[in-house]
Amino acid sequence: MTLRAIIAEDELPAQEELQYLIDTYSSIEVTDRFDDGLDVLKYFQEHTTDVLFLDINLPSLDGMMLAGSLAQFKHKPIIVFTTAYKEHAAKAFELEAFDYILKPYSEERVAAMLKKLESKNASVDMEERIEPAETPARLNVWKDEKIYVINLKEIAYAEADEKQTTVHTKDEVYTYPGSISTFEQQLPADAFFRCHRSYIVNTEKIHEILPWFNNTYLVKMKGLSEQIPVSRSKAKEFRQIMRL
Repeated sequence: MTLRAIIAEDELPAQEELQYLIDTYSSIEVTDRFDDGLDVLKYFQEHTTDVLFLDINLPSLDGMMLAGSLAQFKHKPIIVFTTAYKEHAAKAFELEAFDYILKPYSEERVAAMLKKLESKNASVDMEERIEPAETPARLNVWKDEKIYVINLKEIAYAEADEKQTTVHTKDEVYTYPGSISTFEQQLPADAFFRCHRSYIVNTEKIHEILPWFNNTYLVKMKGLSEQIPVSRSKAKEFRQIMRL
């Protein structure tokens, strides 16, 4: 199977040089190129790819923080860091990077890495590689232009906000940079319930259930005053989950 890849590099000459080396020394297909880390994160909200060639010095969201965010995704790419900085190598391999390539590029070094990458692809079933054993226990979210790592158990509920998702805990409100459907994929189904097209609740944090019109409900979460609607189409499943 031919590997698909994207390049995340803020300098166009470096993008083009890396693409040339990939095209010359491998059969890997480069499908997209980006010069901004946040754009890469948004890409992975809706797409998957096999390999990410990732520069560390990116605007908006640097490569290390981006790699940490992608580690939470259900379908995560093989990451090859490309950078001029030797000092980040240890951290890169803590993030389970496949390789760490220094600039300026050595053709021999890049060619050897690509050969190793394709050899790995030939010997490993890709679908088994990208499926994690279980849903991650933590999630990366945003607040005040900073990324916070929160435990999923802290989440009380989430609500759709156009192409983003607002995440509520008992004490804080965060933003997840993806649709509520994408957000739902990061959650364990046994604890979280999509009670409405615009809302997901943590069933372990439901404090009150209030009967509403047309056999639907409103729910209140522990420590919060907001009332979350359960839609009519979800009411039967909700009753089963909550044993009503």
